[in-house]
Amino acid sequence: DPANALFVAESPLVIGRALDAGCTPVSFLMETKHVNGKGAEILARCPADIPVYAAELEVLTQLTGFHLTRGMLCAMRRPPLPTVEEICAKSRRIAVLENVMNPTNIGAIFRSAAALGMDAVLLTAAGSDPLYRRASRVSMGNVFLVSWTYLPEGVDWTETLRQYGFKTAA
Repeated sequence: DPANALFVAESPLVIGRALDAGCTPVSFLMETKHVNGKGAEILARCPADIPVYAAELEVLTQLTGFHLTRGMLCAMRRPPLPTVEEICAKSRRIAVLENVMNPTNIGAIFRSAAALGMDAVLLTAAGSDPLYRRASRVSMGNVFLVSWTYLPEGVDWTETLRQYGFKTAA
């Protein structure tokens, strides 16, 4: 159900960049100390009726099954993705990720794409989701700064990009 799909953003930096990109928060889970600490600025940017659940780090680790690196999670609504045509119309330099499965690699590639001035990233559907918690955290929120979408399945993406005037840079 794309209209109600959610993703989880981790860390104040990533959550802040998601908010900057227009993502809508649904709820927060954070260390108690962050409610009036590092998370206060983020919470101030959100409507007052957004639920905020807080606990000590040990409880959060047991609850989530992993150590919260920056002590803060936010469930957010997934934004609608642009079409390949929309991406190509406003981009000059595009990186294509074909079947990149590891979320850490996805995040590192998005961070690199931002650093290298790429206008957009196109992904094949068989790869990992850029909004997967670990991918967006490793990207340092750059998945919200660099435009991206999925290439259509069953279509020769190299030909699709050629039709929009792109060529490989090799």
